[in-house]
Amino acid sequence: MNRKTLVLPAVVGLLTPVLAACGGSGSGGKSGDAIVVGTTDQFTATKDAPAPLDPAYAYDVGTWNILRQTQQTLMAQPKGEGDPVPDAAESCGFTDSGSERYACKLRDGLKFANGDPVTAEDVKYSIERVLRIKSDSGVSSLLNTIDTVETQGDREVVFHLKTADATFPYKLSTPVAGIVEPKDYEKGKLRDGFSVDGSGPYTFQADVKNNSIVSATFTKNPSYKGSVTVNNSKVVIRSFDSADAMGAAIDKGDIDVMTRTMTPAQIQKLDAGSDSKVDLVDMPGLEIRYLAFNTNAPSVKSKAVRQAMAQLIDRGELVNKVYGTQAEPLYSLVPATITGHSNSFFNKYGNPSAAKAKDLLTKAGITTPVKMTLHYTTDHYGAATKQEFEDLQKQLNNSGLFDVSVQGHPWTEFRPAEQKGRYDVYGMGWFPDFPDADNFLAPFLDKDNFLGSPYSNTTIQRTLIPESRREADRLAASKSLTEIQDQVAEDVPILPLWQGKQYVAARGDITGTAYALNSSSTLQLWELGRGVSG
Repeated sequence: MNRKTLVLPAVVGLLTPVLAACGGSGSGGKSGDAIVVGTTDQFTATKDAPAPLDPAYAYDVGTWNILRQTQQTLMAQPKGEGDPVPDAAESCGFTDSGSERYACKLRDGLKFANGDPVTAEDVKYSIERVLRIKSDSGVSSLLNTIDTVETQGDREVVFHLKTADATFPYKLSTPVAGIVEPKDYEKGKLRDGFSVDGSGPYTFQADVKNNSIVSATFTKNPSYKGSVTVNNSKVVIRSFDSADAMGAAIDKGDIDVMTRTMTPAQIQKLDAGSDSKVDLVDMPGLEIRYLAFNTNAPSVKSKAVRQAMAQLIDRGELVNKVYGTQAEPLYSLVPATITGHSNSFFNKYGNPSAAKAKDLLTKAGITTPVKMTLHYTTDHYGAATKQEFEDLQKQLNNSGLFDVSVQGHPWTEFRPAEQKGRYDVYGMGWFPDFPDADNFLAPFLDKDNFLGSPYSNTTIQRTLIPESRREADRLAASKSLTEIQDQVAEDVPILPLWQGKQYVAARGDITGTAYALNSSSTLQLWELGRGVSG
């Protein structure tokens, strides 16, 4: 096999939740027709989440990767590094010096896939709908700096912001700002099920069984007008129960590409192999993993308990045992490659020390061992998650200061329970909504945050986040960003663990794999093509 490393310039920021999945449509990798992409992620509609693909609700990397192919946004993230570029818009920009008035002009002749015109009023409707519904997924918080939206004719939209927000163009490039047709999406109600309509590069058709997508077909939208070039006519995403089954499928030629989530052992095997028919592409990753705390829960309500865990956990040992070279220790919510990153946790706690952790607990009058359960999801971040949490359990228990058990749950059970505060401590992953340090901080710390966390720091919410957003030069925002990270290291409402790479494996006749995922882990199906094997 061939291995390719994609080296991208340092990026300035990041997002979001898991790559979405679907099963076959009768077109295999050998068909020469649709390009078939494999994944282990799955979509399910449940009582707690009946509308997984509504842009007013969807807030994980999988559902977003469906929406990014199908629902157009005013702005779009480029395939490499750089600022957002106009997509549904012809042009966008701040019209004042204070970054509080943002105006966009739509492309002429823009249409939904059904042929209906896309108007400025549709954009206004779409944004106001998200804010009106304000779903419990927390996705509407991305648009919380919007005060009012006005239209000027059929093609001009003006956003008046409550406060300066230099990151606003990035937010308009995320699926929460997807343009929907009012007749398909009610103003005050989520659209249940798996139907998706828009003006993006592809139309979407899902094959559903037992309230889950078993296959999804993306067909090139001939009406699309935007910033990307579509290099194929059709892509099918197939879902597999395991990474091993997905790997067997690419070996047989039943699929052309595999993405999330390959196991560490599988990546190592592909990397060391000699099969010239499959290429492994690795690229810089902005995915992070962390422990989150319900700071109202009795077992972790004391800051000293959370600080002691931060003092004990050996990130280097964790990464080496579970992920090897595929990840690296992380000492802040903001990845090391992002402008504004600070090693706040290492600066405060240094190397792991049981003696220092014991001192923290003793001074706070905490009786040891502290009993708690660490919760994780069994099917959302890859098969290695179980081993990761078993290693965390071992590290904490070996100190004699903790009595930790671990418990795994399927994502459809895990996410609603976490949102309702049923777990004291739980593991999560984050893929950037957009490339900026703000997106690794505000979604966890601002009001109406993604986790539904009870932790609230008024200095961060009212002063530091607004200060950082006033700076169009993101390097100039570093002072405020560093203060936020230092406060997180002090209070430990969240404990960052590691930052990972991202990988794509593809058979030799598939082109465009180097850009199949961008720096924000956004799936870009339009980049894939079928070339000449060899």
